[in-house]
Amino acid sequence: MAKNKSLKPDTILSKRKKSTSISNEVDVEQMLDTKGKKKRKKMQIKEAAVVNPLMTEATYDKKQTKENKRKKKQMAEQKQMSQQMEISDAPHRPERAVVAEGEEELSPEERRCLERKMKKILKKEEKKRLKAKGKSLEKTEASGPTAPQQALDYLTCWAENRTEWKFQKTRQTWLLQHMFDSDKIPDDKFSVLLQYLEGLRGGAIDTTVKKALVLVEESGQAPEDGAVQKRAQRAREVIQLLS
Repeated sequence: MAKNKSLKPDTILSKRKKSTSISNEVDVEQMLDTKGKKKRKKMQIKEAAVVNPLMTEATYDKKQTKENKRKKKQMAEQKQMSQQMEISDAPHRPERAVVAEGEEELSPEERRCLERKMKKILKKEEKKRLKAKGKSLEKTEASGPTAPQQALDYLTCWAENRTEWKFQKTRQTWLLQHMFDSDKIPDDKFSVLLQYLEGLRGGAIDTTVKKALVLVEESGQAPEDGAVQKRAQRAREVIQLLS
């Protein structure tokens, strides 16, 4: 037992020496590695200084930082392009793809965005398919009243329900442009329109009279044309009213 106790300090000392030597070796390697890096950096700065005499260590570090940022940006753009290419191939895959093992799961917002893109792509594919067959997608929305019907309703409201009537320049413009056409404005509506014209103001009066005069002049060149003569008759009534 006494012998073992006498050997124990030597063993501890040898272990300490061994650990110290190992740590010294590591420190030496780290120092050499650091010196090597510094040496390579100085060489690169010297090479850069040959090209640009104003290049310093600070400007070199700044340039390296910019270069690293540029590389990171390129990598991010490449990753984004690869993701877009995967989305473009989506119509040939199930609408809800199974998340691959080791791949991060998409957030709810990203999933909704991806689903919207998928729907748009599928809709485009459907349109192309129908176009190839000579068909088009049916319109689901019900079509509203046409411009002529809206204009005639506007005129009827003015005549029959003045309290609910509101001036609409678009409807008035349509009536003034087509008032000489009996196909678009029947005779019973034209008589109401003449009453409406009594309240016409401003430059609209001069424009309407000039147009009516032109129609009257044209009627002299086609005395046997019934449609032309009917338009001229309406034009005369308008000129008499507004002059």
